Amino acid sequence: MNLPQTREEVVARARALRPQLAKDSPRIDAEGADPTENLRLLGEAALQRINVPTEFGGLWDGGPYGGWREVIETMVEISAADGSTGQCWSTTVLVARELFASGLPAETKQQLAGELIHEGRRLVASNAETGGTGRVLGRRVPGGLVVNGTKTFNTNSGGGGRDLACVSFDLDGARHQALVRLDDPALELRHDWDNMGQRGTYSQTIAYRDVFVPDGWHFASHQPDPYFLCAAMLLHGALLQGIGEGAFEATTAYLRELNRASMPKFGTALEDPLMHRQLGEMSSELAAARALLLTVAAELEAPPVDAGEMGVRGFRAKVASTMAGVGVSARVHDLTGARSTSNRYRFDRFWRNARTFASHDSIDAKNALIGAYELSGRFPSISDYFRF
Repeated sequence: MNLPQTREEVVARARALRPQLAKDSPRIDAEGADPTENLRLLGEAALQRINVPTEFGGLWDGGPYGGWREVIETMVEISAADGSTGQCWSTTVLVARELFASGLPAETKQQLAGELIHEGRRLVASNAETGGTGRVLGRRVPGGLVVNGTKTFNTNSGGGGRDLACVSFDLDGARHQALVRLDDPALELRHDWDNMGQRGTYSQTIAYRDVFVPDGWHFASHQPDPYFLCAAMLLHGALLQGIGEGAFEATTAYLRELNRASMPKFGTALEDPLMHRQLGEMSSELAAARALLLTVAAELEAPPVDAGEMGVRGFRAKVASTMAGVGVSARVHDLTGARSTSNRYRFDRFWRNARTFASHDSIDAKNALIGAYELSGRFPSISDYFRF
């Protein structure tokens, strides 16, 4: 395999793949299908090498968020091609970073590194229990643990096979995590994901029925890094930024091909100043949001300020990219007209994808937190603003 040699090359490979990944996006949305082929292409490009530490053959060095700017830029490029593919890829990003920072044995980490880099292994964050049967529980048995319970949200689990779910559970009064293969017969994959947008994320329910996890493949959860909040907000923002950029790219490509003005008084789209004004406004909104996103991501690699201030910067970046992504994707048909509503194009997927993911947590709550910080100079209690 021809591996990327630098983090910049990872970004370049994602950008080069973007047109090819975008081709399957309408079908993924129409069928609610796992983006299997897209993730195969990303795996063959070995982009997850950016999330494997250098000691295990990767490109990640320089602290917990080393290379985070390039991670975020890669995420934007993938998400611009297809929102579901971007969210699936980012799930592996977060879980991989967590696993390599965990207390897993070195030999387990080395195996995981090889599978991520050379086999395109996909990872699932199996954490959510809302609406399920209560807490997922583990118990010790000779040679390992047994896990029981239900997780209600498992993005990136549509590939099955040897892909791994990182499931969190209670053990001896503390939080633990374990790696479980998705083809384990003790798992019940419910195939119940049927949402308005991000339909290809395959965020289905998984039930764990006496799942055995051998020693070496489970670990005690550690306290989150204080800068994790900022990192997560940037990943969320990158997804929405990418969806907005994808919508803008699809809009301009359609207008170039049709070249039809908004009103008969103008001969072509190229002569229509009203269309130009809207496109210019959208372009500037996206460019400003991207600049903030990448600036904060670069700062996070060696944070210049405390975790509270970086958290606020992460919130600001997510707000900007959310507003740009949702706003631009909602305006596609204002420019492209009635013909573009054909299911041949499925341009509505951009707004549905952006709106679905933007509903994950409230923009109003983020702005309220930012405003409280501006007045008080202190980072507020996050539990006052968001439910966990």
